[in-house]
Amino acid sequence: MDFKQCLLQELEREYTVTRNILERIPEDKLGWKPHEKSMSLGRLAMHIANSIGGLSDILAKEEIDARAMKNSIPEPKLNEKEDILTELEVSLEKSKQFIEGLDEQFALAEWKLTAGEQQLIASPRFEVIRSLMFNHWYHHRGQLTVYLRLLDIPIPSVYGPTADEGPFVQSK
Repeated sequence: MDFKQCLLQELEREYTVTRNILERIPEDKLGWKPHEKSMSLGRLAMHIANSIGGLSDILAKEEIDARAMKNSIPEPKLNEKEDILTELEVSLEKSKQFIEGLDEQFALAEWKLTAGEQQLIASPRFEVIRSLMFNHWYHHRGQLTVYLRLLDIPIPSVYGPTADEGPFVQSK
């Protein structure tokens, strides 16, 4: 199995977990925030849905300035949960196309993230795919499970049973 197949398998597996979590979000709570400094539930869910594809666009470049990138991210248009799930599908396809189009030389080439003149990251693109693209996705997905727990929404299995699902759940 080559590196692209490994990445694609992980992407598909984690997409399924991500979709299961996003399907649980209550539509009437999309504006809810656990804290004034936190993203709303809807914004966090949309960020999770579109980040994997958006990061594919970023990683296709040789270098990106974080300051310019921050100002180019539009506020998501969010009307209902279905918008989030649709965006996840679009994002998945973008990221699959990006990974399928990788060749070894491009994957091993250095990719840079800067903030003006300051260099923040300079690593092989393959490493950044794992650390920035995938781990960023998982990080925010973990945040979303905390939001759901605070709203008393059952958490689906991610990497094993949860307090709500699995062989160890006690009936009430």
